[in-house]
Amino acid sequence: MFFLEGSAPALPPEISVVREHDSPVKTSKTLNNFSVKNFVINHWLKPVAWLVFLNTLFRNANWHQRRQTGVKRKQWFFQEATLLIAIAVLVAVTAWRDIKFLNAYNLQVITREAALFGIMGIGETLVILTGGIDLSPGSMVALSGVVVAYLIVFAKFPIPLAILAVIFMGALVGVWHGFFVTKLRVPPFIITLGTLSAARGLAIVICTTVTGGQPIVNLPDEFSAIGQKSLWGWLPVPVLLLLVFATVAGIVLYRMRFGRYVFAVGGNLEAARLAGVPIDFVRFACYAVSSSLAAIAGILTAAYVNSGDPNVGVAWELYVIAAVVIGGTSLMGGQGTLWGTLLGALFMSVLKNGLLFWNVPPPWHEVVIGAVVVSAVTLDTLRRRRYAG
Repeated sequence: MFFLEGSAPALPPEISVVREHDSPVKTSKTLNNFSVKNFVINHWLKPVAWLVFLNTLFRNANWHQRRQTGVKRKQWFFQEATLLIAIAVLVAVTAWRDIKFLNAYNLQVITREAALFGIMGIGETLVILTGGIDLSPGSMVALSGVVVAYLIVFAKFPIPLAILAVIFMGALVGVWHGFFVTKLRVPPFIITLGTLSAARGLAIVICTTVTGGQPIVNLPDEFSAIGQKSLWGWLPVPVLLLLVFATVAGIVLYRMRFGRYVFAVGGNLEAARLAGVPIDFVRFACYAVSSSLAAIAGILTAAYVNSGDPNVGVAWELYVIAAVVIGGTSLMGGQGTLWGTLLGALFMSVLKNGLLFWNVPPPWHEVVIGAVVVSAVTLDTLRRRRYAG
């Protein structure tokens, strides 16, 4: 991985707060030579500028879709602007509470975690747009990380082959979801809830069998570099992948026929069927993409923490669904934007990290996230009623 450069963080993303007095990397050049201005420009403003470009690129298609759903332009501008303001306020208030919120490592944690939420959020957005839901991303992250670590450490797979095998496994899980939803008419909530439990259980079984229940460690540096280091010294690989996936998903969703099918299936299933839309194929594809992206997030997480741990990603499905919903995608299907999902992912990452700086006990984190989801769904319901009337 000679093209990667930059220092790697030393702690897993589950540890969202690193203070200078207890950080194992406090003596590194990263902190000694750290500049908040340069970090924000390189790690936040440059990727955000690219996302703004994507939003502009797909704007005409967005306006077409929004006119179809009866939502006014200014309503979407207001929603996205409000979310940006909320992120800025949350950052400012938390930094006022503890300036260490803006230290080098913590900002890297926020950035990388937001990228992971964004990658999973893209797939979740596609599923929710069709009127479905996927509750398995968090457990798929754990299973994918354990499987890729097992294939590399114990099965001696080459790294590229192990990565491709895990992504293929994720696609198969998505096809499995699609089969139950489309052919057996099982509610998406039920089948993906089953996968949420089964995937994590399988990850635990694998680790129990090969390591006695401990995470699978001793992954090669070439693999760890995928999650830990940065391209050109400023662009983390997860952020680069997020930009790539967002670009591809935006083109497919807003510039291709398949994207129109996705909105049609979620907007009115029977009308789409009568219009000749291949409903089963669209659903199969969306669930396959969602599980594949969750598998990629699991690979990146395993590379970042340098282990296959069955306990990572707990409750991440809540963060991902919350990011999608507060980003403006309706749980009823047929309405939403990728841009809103990416903003929602950043908001959830900042919120998750900020709760630790405010010394909120971990059990209360889920309460806060639940309140965010309920509030977002309530606002979405009220908005739909307003424009339906």
